Amino acid sequence: MDLAVRFPRLAVFHGGALNASGFLATAFRNPVNEAIADELSRLALPDAWIVSGCLVQTAWNVLTTRAVDHGISDYDIFYFDSDTSWQAEDAVIRQLQGRLAKTGARIEVRNQARVHLWYPEKHGLPYPALHSSTQGIDRFLTKNTQVGIRPALDGHDVYAPNGFDDIAGMIVRPNPGPNFSADNYNAKAARWKKLWPELTVLPAETAIPASAPRPR
Repeated sequence: MDLAVRFPRLAVFHGGALNASGFLATAFRNPVNEAIADELSRLALPDAWIVSGCLVQTAWNVLTTRAVDHGISDYDIFYFDSDTSWQAEDAVIRQLQGRLAKTGARIEVRNQARVHLWYPEKHGLPYPALHSSTQGIDRFLTKNTQVGIRPALDGHDVYAPNGFDDIAGMIVRPNPGPNFSADNYNAKAARWKKLWPELTVLPAETAIPASAPRPR
């Protein structure tokens, strides 16, 4: 089922709550996110999304009245292309980084169709092949960063399978999955906590189903 929700470009908060339209408006308070969305619209890459931290961290910054780019180390773009060669991905990376060089931001681009080819060797964790960019979003270490925005003909699509309560509440929540690592989760959460002390970080153990054996 397609969980992406479409919203017009001019989205607003409704009743002070952070919903999909409010999240979209908040993310575009950061001009780098808007510049990326504009370039993705022009390039028409297959299944291309702005994802994860650059969106959520912009929302945290708006909620805590910090500069919109505070603490954002990079801006992630996912796309899904059946050409899984490194050369094809490298060409897209160079193209997008060149077009977005004026922002001064670090732009990270990954073809989700080929992540399974390099992830296990790099991270020592299993990573079954993906079939869409949104499946890549589903694999993030934290549930609160499982979000994406992509351009559409009449506005933007917002993908947020877990909703927006954790984002609005500044809650960091582990996401169980084949590539989950408690060490990686704890390191990421600790780094975020230093930048945004207001965060509530849930223990990595909460990612383990109640029926599963606990590590000793």
